[in-house]
Amino acid sequence: MTIDWNAFTPWSALGGGLLIGIGVAMLLLVDGRIAGISGVVGGLLRPRAGDVGWRIAFVAGLVVAPLVAALAGQSMVPNIDASFVIVALAGVAVGIGTRYGAGCTSGHGICGVARLSPRSLVATATFMAAGFATVFIVRHVLGA
Repeated sequence: MTIDWNAFTPWSALGGGLLIGIGVAMLLLVDGRIAGISGVVGGLLRPRAGDVGWRIAFVAGLVVAPLVAALAGQSMVPNIDASFVIVALAGVAVGIGTRYGAGCTSGHGICGVARLSPRSLVATATFMAAGFATVFIVRHVLGA
């Protein structure tokens, strides 16, 4: 593995990580809720009285933050080397995985690991192992 030192941005990564950590901690400490994206969005699909406003604000923040970054001069152009069909199938697979895993990478990986939840530690290790295996197979076995 090599690091492209011209594109290496440790300070912005550290800043982003701190902001995520502060936001997750605030949601947990102030409202007692876990900041897992699948759970937040899932709650919008099955709304309960008095439980929709914060979820809409959370999702709106996910949409508005890149727009604010773009206004601040940050380039936000993703490069996805896959067709729409592959990306859609990947999204469906992630959705199914979040149902089987009782949460997503943000809920388990950020919030659960920070709380030393055994279920989240196992789920995060599984996510990582599956990701490593997928990259190895796609890049080294299939040669894509």
